[in-house]
Order: sequence, then structure tokens, then C-alpha cells
Amino acid sequence: MRYDFHTHTVFSDGELIPSELVRRAIVLEHRALGITDHADASNYKELIEKNTLAKEELSNYLDIEIVVGVELTHIPPKSIPKMARKCKNEGAEIVVVHGETPVEPVAEKTNYYTSISEDVDILAHPGLIDVETAQNILENNIFLEITSRKGHSLTNGHVVSVARELKIPMVINTDTHAPSDLITYEFARKVGLGAGMSFRELENSLTTNPLEILKRI
Repeated sequence: MRYDFHTHTVFSDGELIPSELVRRAIVLEHRALGITDHADASNYKELIEKNTLAKEELSNYLDIEIVVGVELTHIPPKSIPKMARKCKNEGAEIVVVHGETPVEPVAEKTNYYTSISEDVDILAHPGLIDVETAQNILENNIFLEITSRKGHSLTNGHVVSVARELKIPMVINTDTHAPSDLITYEFARKVGLGAGMSFRELENSLTTNPLEILKRI
């Protein structure tokens, strides 16, 4: 079964409404799907409310765990801990932060201020994350994302190396925006192996660690 905790809908810059996104995930044998639209101070309440309404309706009929959250994106780094707490207080089940990917002008120190937050669950595509930040990630029980998304995936190998050194748990997500972005379990395995994961790290990233995220929720 597939787990993916990083996807987007039409409520931010995705192409699908929640119902179609979830339906396509079911066809690809997903057990859980995180809907994490791009958020900042202007829209986080609206996103959580809309996707929670969708979850409540869809969960009456579909056999999949829908996880409602946000991806804090390009916000001032120092505001990340505060905004993550606000999102959790508003009802977000998961908080993802848009990390310092090499293909976007993400503000310096975004990874660092994410790492000191007790309310962030996943640091997405963290780029060339440094060891000091990674140590904070470990201490605050934040998961590092290995991504299948084009461009963001350029530094997957570095992220795996740092995570391995400090024993930080990883998850393999898609950062889905379009229908073709969702992937199967088998393709997710290829992403992990291509990033240099061992078979044990791969199993943990695909199954054990996602289950830990669901337990936390």
C-alpha cells in the first residue's frame, strides 16, 4: 500500500479538486493521502476548513485515510514555528514546510526555523540541508522528505546521506500538483533506491515511518 503526505488541490496550485485527487490515489492503491495545500497567514484557516469538509464527506464512502494539513510555503523563516502552531490549533492534522529546494528562491534559514518547531511534521525537499539543522530535525521528531518531484529531487541523495548519518526518519512523497504526479508503490521504491537508500531504509520510508505519522495524528 502507498502512503503520500504531500499533495495539492485547486485550493492552492494543484489541478484537482479533493474528490478527484483522492479517487486517483485509491486507484493507485494508496492507504493514506495527505492534502497539504500551500499556506501562509492569509489562507491557512480557509484551506484547513475546506479540506476538512471534503475529508468528512469522502470518509463516509471511501476506504482511505485522508490527512488534512498545509504546506507552509515561502513564508518568513522566523514565522514558521508560530504559523505551524496556528495551523495545528486550527485543526491541521499535519504540517509540512516547503524546504530550501535548489530550484526555487526559498529564503535562507527556512530549514533551520523549521527544525526548531515542535509543530512541524515533515520538512519537504530540504535541498542541501546542513548537519546542525538536521540535528534539530531529529530532536523535534520531524520527518525528512525524499521527493519524486522534478527539480526538487536533485538533492535526494544528499538528504538520504544526512538522514542516514543522524538516523532521521524519512518518507517518500510526491508533492503532487497534477494527476500524473501521483505514483505507485513500485515507483516510490525506485525513487528511494535512486536516492541511494538501503533496502531497510526503503522499507522504513515506505511503510514504518508513514505508519508512525498516522499514529501521531
